[in-house]
Amino acid sequence: MSTHQGRERLVVVGGDAAGMSAASQARRQKGPGELEIVAFERGHFTSFSACGIPYWVGGAVPERDDLIARTPEEHRARGIDLRLRTEVTEIDVAGQRVRARDVDSGAESWTSYDKLVIATGARPVRPELPGADAPGVHGVQTLDDGQALIDTLARAKGRRAVVVGAGYIGVEMAEALIDRGFEVTVVNRGEQPMSTLDPDMGRLVHRAMEGLGITMVNDAEVTKILTGEGGRVRAVATQHAEYPADVVVLGIGVRPETGLARAAGLPLGAHGGLLTDLAMRVRGHGNIWAGGDCVEVLNLVSGQEQYVPLGTHANKHGQVIGTNAGGGHATFPGVVGTAVSKVCDLEIARTGLREKDAHRVGLTFEAVTIESTSRAGYYPGASPMTVKMLAERRTGRLLGVQIVGREGAAKRVDIAAVALTARLTVEQMTALDLGYAPPFSPVWDPVLVAARKAARKVPGN
Repeated sequence: MSTHQGRERLVVVGGDAAGMSAASQARRQKGPGELEIVAFERGHFTSFSACGIPYWVGGAVPERDDLIARTPEEHRARGIDLRLRTEVTEIDVAGQRVRARDVDSGAESWTSYDKLVIATGARPVRPELPGADAPGVHGVQTLDDGQALIDTLARAKGRRAVVVGAGYIGVEMAEALIDRGFEVTVVNRGEQPMSTLDPDMGRLVHRAMEGLGITMVNDAEVTKILTGEGGRVRAVATQHAEYPADVVVLGIGVRPETGLARAAGLPLGAHGGLLTDLAMRVRGHGNIWAGGDCVEVLNLVSGQEQYVPLGTHANKHGQVIGTNAGGGHATFPGVVGTAVSKVCDLEIARTGLREKDAHRVGLTFEAVTIESTSRAGYYPGASPMTVKMLAERRTGRLLGVQIVGREGAAKRVDIAAVALTARLTVEQMTALDLGYAPPFSPVWDPVLVAARKAARKVPGN
């Protein structure tokens, strides 16, 4: 063990959810006299909710600071040497040190480590298109990005917005722009919005988005972003049409930010994310951990590595890493792929495998879709809900669930997430003792209605 004034040094690269959760948990394990913790963050903020940015942009969350879970000052008060506006530019694995550059002054220095945490997050996909970097074109990943977009919206001379991409960020930003009073067009290369759903469920989202006044353009590849006066964005062009725009938001998704790790020779997976073991240690490196949006995780249903950039996982990774780096023992077993979203009053949820995921891993399955309601049909406010369920044909094991509906739809997916984790069959699910009263559910909850239908289709039931 190398020491720094008699202490081990833990260096954390990245100051958001995974990185600062790891630093905070390691500090709970060991005091400043035993463990020195140095954290580098290239931006202005730490421990913020990137998931909340669309709601801040749309005005549902009034202030930027509402999205900050813990300030730099709070971290420093806990004995963490947090260095903002400082970007790590190189990891020297053999020498156990990192090179960091002060973003404002350009000054560079090396810092040695005994233990290293890589939590570099993700970067928005920016298409290599003419005009993609023009003023008025925005990616949304950090609080700085969110502020820049809000400033552009306030200055915009017109009220036309184009969102490129119709995944979670795309649909959430479409809602934010509608709430800001913009006319919104969503240009999507896929067959339907929300490629995390099967196309038949995505079609329900498409229909609902158009009902909210959003213009949906599917099967459309953006070819260039056109600029006008002062080089500012004026339109988005596809193969067949142009869509006027005073502001463009890129909602194409994110990729793991693993350039540093790649240059250091650390192992990356098929999706470009770092590969770790159950303790979140980088494979083959006993003193380096990684977590958050820069890693790949095990999907417990398919048995394959997957890239799932979500704040829920990042915080859990940080807890596991901090416990282990602080001398304890913890593991992160994997995920089942649960995610929820909303666009205005439409709720969208999924967990487990889609049809194409099940085909890809060689599973044979039955798929069923049912229509139900959020409450007892006679109770005021009952709204329609569509549930799709996949079950393995041979065993009846639940493989995946997708839900689209109004109030009360999205969080029902948690029933399925627990069932997937427990590897329940659809037959076993039909006996689940779920809460019932007319204001909350029909006598048979929609998820259980789907499970009953799936159980009838699986051989042997």
